[in-house]
Amino acid sequence: MHTHADAQFASSAMPPALTAGQLALVVNDDEPNSVAIAEYYRQARNIPAANIIHVRIPNRPRKLSAGEFAPLKKQIDSQLKPEIQAVLMVWTAPYAVECNSITSAFTLGLDAGLCSSSCGVGQPSSYFNAARGLPYGDYKMRLSMLLPTESVAQAKELIDRGVSAGFRVQEANAYYLMTSETARNSRAPFFPPAGRLPSKKLNIKRLRADELDGASDIMVYQTGMARVGKLETLKFAPGALADHLTSYGGDLLGTGQMSSLRWLEAGATASYGSVSEPCNYWQKFPQPTVLLQRYLSGDTAIEAYWKSVAWPAQGVFIGEPLSTPYRR
Repeated sequence: MHTHADAQFASSAMPPALTAGQLALVVNDDEPNSVAIAEYYRQARNIPAANIIHVRIPNRPRKLSAGEFAPLKKQIDSQLKPEIQAVLMVWTAPYAVECNSITSAFTLGLDAGLCSSSCGVGQPSSYFNAARGLPYGDYKMRLSMLLPTESVAQAKELIDRGVSAGFRVQEANAYYLMTSETARNSRAPFFPPAGRLPSKKLNIKRLRADELDGASDIMVYQTGMARVGKLETLKFAPGALADHLTSYGGDLLGTGQMSSLRWLEAGATASYGSVSEPCNYWQKFPQPTVLLQRYLSGDTAIEAYWKSVAWPAQGVFIGEPLSTPYRR
């Protein structure tokens, strides 16, 4: 028997998810961790050798100017075959271009107007809540994501989680938290209804709490906090998506607020955060129902996350892009 919630998240014929042959890997030859992790990823996902692109970015700057970014993008674009739909940049930094994230600057082009007023309205993404179709083939967008390189060992564990997510559908939980930080609850109206989705073995839980403590089998964790506590007590399922609505989660190496890297270190497989002050527009963060629907419909993590953000200019996507726990 299907519940109402199950019907809402059931999908008709599954559109084709991205494949390893459609993903390009961009390696920073000036960073040994990037070289080592990219090679591990190439083997783990069987990425064709022709899809590997080498660049040199010395000194790991956190932010690039528009002038510094333009030749880098040109160098990458010039080596992409027509069938490439998405790009994985194997580094943590640079993660920003001016006030934009590097992933949005690469995929959508630089939204320079936002930098005079970063709390302004972002350029809408034509890929928001897209049902089917290839990102480049149908939307002329090559999706992009960063695979962080702070630790080779942690990156390998992250890759292994993404790969293992595709083996079987497992019992899991999706958590949506309304917190005491009221301004950061702006996407709470979009939390999916609590209940069980039997066909996906997923329990959806909505809580009024500032943190989870000791939860396990987490497939989704979305909340609004400047810093999220007790991450070390949690156990994430392979392929888990987790993010927090706050101003600077995408300042990956910053210390002002919690970096989105903490989610990956805690066991999530992909995350998202903004690199400059976005104000609390829900449109600048992953929309919970869209993210869940698209992931449950068999999309990869990179497709589901990109489809869930209406105005992505300031947000950086991080993690293992090809994770598909619900692809059958």
